This record gives sequence, structure tokens and C-alpha cells, in this order.
Amino acid sequence: MSIMPKTSQVIRCKAAICLGIGKGVTVEEIEVDPPKATEVRVKMLCASICSTDISSTKGFPHTNFPIALGHEGVGVIESVGDEVRNLKEGDVVIPTYIGECQECENCVSDKTNLCLTYPVRWTGLMPDNTSRMSMGGQRVYHVLSCATWSEYTVSDANYVLKVDPTIDPAHASFISCGFSTGFGAAWKEAKIESGSTVAVFGLGAVGLGVVIGAKMQGATKIIGIDINEKKKEKGRVFGITDFINPGDSDKPISELVKELSDGMGVDYSFECTGVSTLLSESLEATKMGTGKAIVIGVGTELTLPLGLFAILLGRTLKGSVFGGLKAISDLSIVADKGLKKEFPLEELVTHEVTLKEINKALELVKQPNCVKVVINMS
Repeated sequence: MSIMPKTSQVIRCKAAICLGIGKGVTVEEIEVDPPKATEVRVKMLCASICSTDISSTKGFPHTNFPIALGHEGVGVIESVGDEVRNLKEGDVVIPTYIGECQECENCVSDKTNLCLTYPVRWTGLMPDNTSRMSMGGQRVYHVLSCATWSEYTVSDANYVLKVDPTIDPAHASFISCGFSTGFGAAWKEAKIESGSTVAVFGLGAVGLGVVIGAKMQGATKIIGIDINEKKKEKGRVFGITDFINPGDSDKPISELVKELSDGMGVDYSFECTGVSTLLSESLEATKMGTGKAIVIGVGTELTLPLGLFAILLGRTLKGSVFGGLKAISDLSIVADKGLKKEFPLEELVTHEVTLKEINKALELVKQPNCVKVVINMS
């Protein structure tokens, strides 16, 4: 009797699902289809929580439900499609939400990481505009085509990065988005020069990634800004030289930053919170004429307020997706640095939960001592 190959079998497993805006998150049994020709099916080992997953439950950036949450994580390839040549069963991989064809106009440029062939997928569907997940016969959408809060997920092979199997799973999940987004923003997006001054708005995993990226680029003053006093200690570990708690003063944050930077402001600022009112403040905190503000944080507002004089006086405002990192050539460097312990990634782990405790995890992220919640998937 012939045995049906793995690539033709549907897997039933558990996943964290949001059924609609305002309906919360529940762990449901879903069906995960086999990978198609250019795809891989991954058994997730470890995942973590990013603010984008939370905003997805509120309808941004995804508007289609039900949706399988999670876009940070690491897993082992369970099966591969017939046309996949560079990956095999048993490989340890990080699902990514951008690809890198290494051939399109953007990929061969050093100006952007946004591949034209394998772009960010906002629809919650695979490149062929279908889903590999279902629940009771109903289509389930994938957050950013990743869906890492599922025991199994399917990804196009062009949206995964193979990593060293000895990498710490928790650390691998961090570098799949949050930390790397911050690190990349300092390294690839801003290209901070040695001797520069920097302000970082928000000292979560993204902000701490910016801090150590700025430090490695040779920044001499790194001002960390957070309303949570407990983040001061974490900031020091990653490399801040100064700390501002906006709650300690009635002055605008930009003025507090200028007081710590000779009254002129900093060379670079990074807005990592997604709080709309901080957009102008992050610009105003930089030097007139030459200052540059990088927007990384994702909130839920599609239109943001911006003070005219904040940008009129020669400053530059730039958005960033994944910190300007290219999904293969740059993220592999970050993964290697993490493997070599060049980052204190263990400092990011503050809580660990299982998949069935996902709602506990969503409460933990609100705690002042929380940086990253690790979800152990197996």
C-alpha cells in the first residue's frame, strides 16, 4: 500500500485566531493545507508578540477576518513544495513578511529593501491570492502572510530565511521583526555616522534595537525616551547615554532632547511608539536643516498630524519598513550577530507562555516590566 506524501496531507492544529474587530483572540482548531509548488509548511517552535499583531485585531493593517495572528517566530520545515530547491525538510527557518528576489530594480539598489517581486502582502493571502488555512470550511487569513501563532503555517519559500539550527529559538523570533526593525533602522535606513547624536522615542524591543544599532554605528550620545521608568535600566544595557521620562516635565519632549544636545537637537531621531502626537516631536527634536527623523512605530491611525515648521526648516522625515533590512542579505547578518551573542537579546525575554495562554500574553504586554513575551509553540 502506498503512503500519501506529507505534501498532500492536511494538518489539523491549534492557532490563535481573531474572528473580527472587537472579538478578542481565541485558540481554535484549524486546517493547514499542504504547501503548493513554491511553498514550505513550517512547524513553529517559538513565536513572540509585536504591536502590529495587536493592531491587526483592530482592523489595521488587515481588514479581513478571521485572521491567524503572529508574524514573529521561528520553526522547522515539515514539508516542501515540488519546485523548492534551496530549502528542505528539517531546515530551521524564520518566516518573513518581505522577500528579496535580488534581481528587481529595488533589490539591486542600496536605497530600499522593498522588493518589487515579493512585496509586503497586506491582504492576508499568499502570492496567488489564496489562503492555506481554514476553519470549519471558512477561509482564514494570514497576518502579513506569516501566521506564526499557529502550530503549523505555510509560507512561500521566497518569504523565509534559513538560519543556523543552533540559534536560540526565542532570539530567532525577536530578530524576525521587532528588534531587527530597530537595529536596521539605525544601520541601513539612517546609516548613522560615527560621532552622531540620536534620540529614540520608545524603548521596547524596536527601540532597544535602534539603541544598540546606533551604538554599533558609533553614535556618541543616545537619548532614550519612555514614560516607563523601568525601561531606563534596559536602555542602559543596550547603550543609551541619557534617559528622558516625559512624565517628569511639563516641557515638550523635543525641548528636553535639545537640553541634552547643546540646544540644537540631535542628528537622528527614531519614532518607535506609533503614537501620532509624537511625529512632530520626533522631528522637532532634530537639528534644523540637517536633522532626520525615521518613523518605525505602527499605530492604528491612517492619517497623522504633522506640524508645518517641524519639517519646513529643512528636516527630513522618512518612513521605514523592517528597518530597511533586506530579507536575505541583511537579515542573515543580523541572525549571525545574534548567534555570536553580539546583542544582549536575553535581556528582551521578560515572560514566557504557551499558545493556550495567548490571552495571558496579551495582558502581560501591558505590564511596565514587559519587553518581549515568548510563546513556546511545542
